[in-house]
Amino acid sequence: MKILKFGGTSVGSIENIKRIKEIIADNEKKIVVLSAMSGTTNALVEISDFIKIDYKEEAFLNIEKLHEKYVTVINDLLKEAILKQDVENYIDTVFSLLRTLTSENHTQLIHNKIVAQGELLSTYIFTAYLNQEGLNAILLPALDFMRIDKTNDPDDFYIKQNLQRIIREAATSNIYITQGFICLDAYGNIANLQRGGSDYTATIIGAAVNAEEVQIWTDIDGMHNNDPRFVENTHAISNLSYDEAAELAYFGAKILHPQTVMPAREANIPVRLKNTMDPASYGTLISIDFKGEGIKAIAAKDNIIAIKIKSARMLLAHGFLKKVFEIFEKYETSIDMITTSEVAVSLTIDNDKNLISILEELEKFSVVEVDNQQSIICLVGHLVVRHHETHRLFKVLQDISVRMISYGGSNNNISLLVNTNDKITALKCLNHYIFEGIFA
Repeated sequence: MKILKFGGTSVGSIENIKRIKEIIADNEKKIVVLSAMSGTTNALVEISDFIKIDYKEEAFLNIEKLHEKYVTVINDLLKEAILKQDVENYIDTVFSLLRTLTSENHTQLIHNKIVAQGELLSTYIFTAYLNQEGLNAILLPALDFMRIDKTNDPDDFYIKQNLQRIIREAATSNIYITQGFICLDAYGNIANLQRGGSDYTATIIGAAVNAEEVQIWTDIDGMHNNDPRFVENTHAISNLSYDEAAELAYFGAKILHPQTVMPAREANIPVRLKNTMDPASYGTLISIDFKGEGIKAIAAKDNIIAIKIKSARMLLAHGFLKKVFEIFEKYETSIDMITTSEVAVSLTIDNDKNLISILEELEKFSVVEVDNQQSIICLVGHLVVRHHETHRLFKVLQDISVRMISYGGSNNNISLLVNTNDKITALKCLNHYIFEGIFA
């Protein structure tokens, strides 16, 4: 069995929905994981935000606008009268719920319930469309098997037991449809795997059913060697190891949710990145194997905050680093990069939720400097720090203003911290040296 995940752009138009049907109609057994239609989650988040600040009229207007969009979709997509009426009834129920929620006191649980409707809508409509086209597709509601625990990690045992049971009890089919992103929390409330979490859903499901392969279908032909939004003439990388893909995803490669690789790596299931608009393209295959050494790709992560923490004493006192890390642990704030010197430690975070409280505690025993609007540029490849060409990379630093360097923390990653204003210049410069110049 294969797991095929299609993102929001892949189900974002009638043309693309029909294209997905052609991709999956191959008589092979599969589970299809769908995101919400393109633009829907953003619209639902905006509705939730209006409810939160008690802008009920604005929330209602946005609900009606979104409802009209879905009426248009089913009018264009569904022609079989009974199926169309069933889907219309379902859509009416969903939007009646949204209107009702405008009168509720806004909470995180209300927000989660609102944003979950996008995936519920896309999967219900798509399943009906496949059935109309003569494909025996069965809907497997994710809320019947997908659950996170009290630490917000997937409840693997629960997911595996319930998903396998549901498949056994369902009618025989080659195509099962389910929702990405949404799940239940440990208390049975609607929750989610955060933005982009449909990728994560796909590999969690893949591990639960011991899938042959997980395919992530999007609107680009694999993971590129640099960011195509800023750098010209990038190309898809044909093969990456799990470790290489995980580094790229975490440090900014938008095509893949950062946690996607973990379940697949643990179960040794290949993950293939494919282009819905060009199904024949090879894409990128992520597996335990690696091909080639040295720097393969560059990614960038924005909204980084650099914090320099200088010991109040002349030299770093015993226990200084312990106190620093305990503060970040207390406020559940992850550290991306870290460098140390004789009297100071510099580190980066990407979450400013508790920054003020963190700084207040650090300033009790140290001098603190903060730099906002920083970006991490990540250079990834198999055993990149040991590759005989890698030392030549540092020749390019004369052309880039670098705030921090992380080298050796991972065999597969070298990270540079630059001001965000310099990011695009740095990406282009590195692309020239690595893929067109001294490393080419």
